[in-house]
Amino acid sequence: MRIISFNANGIRSAASKGFFHWLQDQDADIVCIQETKAQEHQLGAAELRPAGYHAHFRDATTKKGYSGVGIYSRQAPDQVLTGLGWPDFDEEGRYIEARFGNLSVVSLYFPSGSSGDVRQDYKFRCMDWITPIFDQWLASGRDYVICGDWNIVHTRKDIRNWTSNQKNSGCLPQERAWLDTLFNERGWVDSYRHLRPDGEDYTWWSQRGAARAKNVGWRIDYQVVSPSLRDRLRDCSIHPEPKFSDHAPFVVDYA
Repeated sequence: MRIISFNANGIRSAASKGFFHWLQDQDADIVCIQETKAQEHQLGAAELRPAGYHAHFRDATTKKGYSGVGIYSRQAPDQVLTGLGWPDFDEEGRYIEARFGNLSVVSLYFPSGSSGDVRQDYKFRCMDWITPIFDQWLASGRDYVICGDWNIVHTRKDIRNWTSNQKNSGCLPQERAWLDTLFNERGWVDSYRHLRPDGEDYTWWSQRGAARAKNVGWRIDYQVVSPSLRDRLRDCSIHPEPKFSDHAPFVVDYA
């Protein structure tokens, strides 16, 4: 089974840059998209509905052309969920879950706090609110793959400029400590770090200062899996080229 997670920074923009042509050669079973930046009625064009895939979306109702998530799957889901019960989060179009038997695949777009204190405070509230939901998922007995842009790096290996970003959203000690709790205490598995213990690859680059050309990046896109899937992780890859977005697609193969 192959799952791809990708923050498109506008799915129509990524499509115009060849994302869906690239996807044709990837043999993916499930594709999780974040930041569609579109309302669902704008996503009916043939180039946004690749042959052989079922498509499901959750767009933002708070602001048009903002946020939004989607899941493409070769197999029709048994169930699709688009809300977690907190309108402040749900209405920004940040969560969609597709269920296939005992497997749940989530496309999650976690908020950024980089625009200022108000959004950073919201991000911290989201962290506190969603933690017991993650606990419920672990206790459910279902297999979970949480794909998405988490907007947080975890360790020094996940960001080029570690020291200079300690006071910046996405690399704040409180944010990284939260990931410590999820991975080290609660048992969630960072698939990339499990497969690449010493890897120093990135999935996002600022669009300023030739960051991508210089590979001054951050690894903020994850496939976080329940412990039950740890032994099924086989391989992974990050695809910075061709460039479809300021993020790179992250591919994971499961047994």
